Amino acid sequence: MKKTLTAIIALLLSVLMLASCGAASGNTSSETQPSEPEQSTELGSTDVTITFWHSASDQAGVIMDEIVKSFNETNGKNITVNAVYQGQYSDATSLLQTMLSAKNYSDLPDIMQTDATGKVPYYNSGRALTIDDALSRGLIDSAYVGNFIPAALSNWKFSNVQLGVPFATSTTVTFYNKTLIDSMGWDHIPESLTDLTAIYNADPSIEKAALQAIPNTPSLANWLGQDGSYLVDQNNGTEGNATKLECIDNGALEKFLTVWKELYESGALLNEDTSKDTFIAGNIPFLITSSSNTAAIVSATEESFETGAMGMLKVDDSSAAGATVSGSCIVLFDSGDDLKIKASAEFLKYLTSDDVQAKFASGTGYIPGTYSSVDSAEYQKVIEEHPQYKAAYEQLMSTPENMKSVTVGPSADFYYAIIDSVSGMLSNNASVEDTVAGMNDQLTLLLEEYARNNS
Repeated sequence: MKKTLTAIIALLLSVLMLASCGAASGNTSSETQPSEPEQSTELGSTDVTITFWHSASDQAGVIMDEIVKSFNETNGKNITVNAVYQGQYSDATSLLQTMLSAKNYSDLPDIMQTDATGKVPYYNSGRALTIDDALSRGLIDSAYVGNFIPAALSNWKFSNVQLGVPFATSTTVTFYNKTLIDSMGWDHIPESLTDLTAIYNADPSIEKAALQAIPNTPSLANWLGQDGSYLVDQNNGTEGNATKLECIDNGALEKFLTVWKELYESGALLNEDTSKDTFIAGNIPFLITSSSNTAAIVSATEESFETGAMGMLKVDDSSAAGATVSGSCIVLFDSGDDLKIKASAEFLKYLTSDDVQAKFASGTGYIPGTYSSVDSAEYQKVIEEHPQYKAAYEQLMSTPENMKSVTVGPSADFYYAIIDSVSGMLSNNASVEDTVAGMNDQLTLLLEEYARNNS
C-alpha cells in the first residue's frame, strides 16, 4: 500500500511538472511572436490606392482621364489611382500651401502634376520625395532619368535639386495666318516685334491690330532672355530664392518696354489678354501662345485659312531666337507608406512612358518629354500630318540652356504685377523710365515680403 501511494504521488508530480513546462513554453512563444502579421510592401501583394492631383482640363483633361483609366485597368499590380482635378495650377498650389501651413499632411496627394507656381512650396514642404530621393531609394534608375530631354528635365530643378520630371512640356510659339501673309506678297514671315509695325502699316485689311497681348512673367522672361538677361537674380530663381530684378542695370527691361510701347503707339498692338478666338476668327494675323494650344488652333482654322507656326517672335532683329521651357511636371510626396510610395513611382513611370507621352502630346500640342517618345511612330505621324507641331520641338532643342523660366515664391502676385505695370504704361501713356522704376520697386518689394514671411 505504501509503495502504491508513493507511485501515485510520483505520477502526480510528473504531470504537474510537464504542465508547468508547457505553460512556460507557451508564454515564451506569445512574447516572441508579433500579435498581427506585418503588411507586405511588395507591389501586387495587396490592393493599394494612391491619390493623384492634376490640373488637366478641356481636351487635356479628357486625355488624362483616359490615361488614368488605362493604368488602373492594366497595371497588374493591384494599384488604383484616384485622380482628382484641382483646378488651374495656381489653384492646386494654393491648396497645397494651405495644407502645408496647417500641417495637414495626411490629406496631401501621393503624386501631383504642378507647374512653376508649385516649385518653391513643394521644395519647402518637408514631405517632398524628389527625383534625387527616388534615385537613391531605387524607385527609378539613371537610365530612366537619362531618357528625358535635358532642357525639359532641367526646368524642374530648384536649388540644384531635381524636384520632378516633365510630363506636359511646352514652349511659347507664334502662330500666324499664312494665307493672309502670302496674299500680301511678303517673301518672308516677320520674326520680330518691330516687323509687326511694318506688316500692320502695309495692309489696311488688318482691321484691329497685328498682335493682341499683355506681357506676364513667362513671356517677359522670354523676351528678356532673348537679349541675354534674366528677369530676377539666382538664374531666374532656379538656383535659390530670388531677391532682386536682374534686368534693370543691363538695360534689357528698358529696351523691351521701349519696343513694346512703340508697337502699341503704331496701332499694331492690341493691349488685351491673348485670345485664341480672335486669331481663329481671322481678326488678328499673329498669336503668341503656349504650344499646348497647337491641336486646338490647327483644328479650328483648317477650314478657314492655313495656319503657320514658328518660334516666339523676337524683340527686334538684334535679339536671339528662343523661349524658355514651360508646362508641368510630376512630383512625388513621401507619405511614409512604402507601398503607396512604390505605387506612385510605378504610376510616375507610366505617365512618362512613350505611349502616354506621345498620346498626350498628339492630342494637345505639348512636346513629349523624352527622346524615345519623340521618336515614337505615333508622334512622328502627327508631325508629318501637321508640321505646325514641329515649331515647338525645334525651338525646345535650339533654345540656349541658360534661358531659364522664372521661379519666385510670390508667383501669382508677381505675375499680375507685371501685367498691371506694362498695361498701365500703355493706357496711361507713362514713360518707359518711370515704368522701369515702378516695376523695380514693386517687384522687389514682393520678393522681400515673401522672404520675410517665409524665413
